[in-house]
Amino acid sequence: MTALICGVLVGLILTLIGGGGSVLAVPLMVYVVGVKDPHIAIGTSALAVAVNALFGLFTHARAGNVGWRCGFAFAAAGVIGAALGSTIGKEVNGQRLLLLFALVMILVGVLMLKNRHAKGVENVQCTFQRMPRVLGFGALAGLFSGFFGIGGGFLIVPGLISATGMTMLAAVGTSLVAVTAFGLTTALNYARAGLVDWPLSAQFILGGLAGGQLGAVLARRLAARRGALSTLFAGAVFAVAAYMIWRGLGMA
Repeated sequence: MTALICGVLVGLILTLIGGGGSVLAVPLMVYVVGVKDPHIAIGTSALAVAVNALFGLFTHARAGNVGWRCGFAFAAAGVIGAALGSTIGKEVNGQRLLLLFALVMILVGVLMLKNRHAKGVENVQCTFQRMPRVLGFGALAGLFSGFFGIGGGFLIVPGLISATGMTMLAAVGTSLVAVTAFGLTTALNYARAGLVDWPLSAQFILGGLAGGQLGAVLARRLAARRGALSTLFAGAVFAVAAYMIWRGLGMA
């Protein structure tokens, strides 16, 4: 039951803001569900987030919030980086990985708050001129995604906005193409090493399906309020990062 409830929360956040699925899934598995090995938590969450992101992608696509060309280009460049990053990440001490993860989250949260009032361009297209930036941001996001064992949405959303100037809602929907690809790449790499808890992942996925439906509805409503989605995104990142640092430094 605990795993199912945590899955609902992960699915809600993932579909609502396009990122934060693994930002929440990893610490929830470690600190709430009680997974002892951080590497197993990373591999298991990567699989659960990838599957939930796929279902969230279908929901956003029906609402017209997905830029397919941008999403596939970003994902293609990022998969290579994710494969390399996850290979490196498995060799790093698990607790240090979680602490470093939290520090990166804080940096991204600050950047999202800084640009929270940007309006963005409606129906933006991935032109030839924009493609180098999309591919570059995709490769970098994929590297971090694989290294930290995350779906990468909290990096993909600001990356898409920086590369194309699209709106926050479009970036949220489009990001799920890459989140799915990155998550599956990382999960398969960890599964080969026996670092995926399959039953636990299934419970997170089931909970995430319910949370994802609610998240898509809330995303459309918040998109009408400029800066609301970005502020919510950054707030969630700061809260989880602070808790992970607190735990990582032995304060709990």
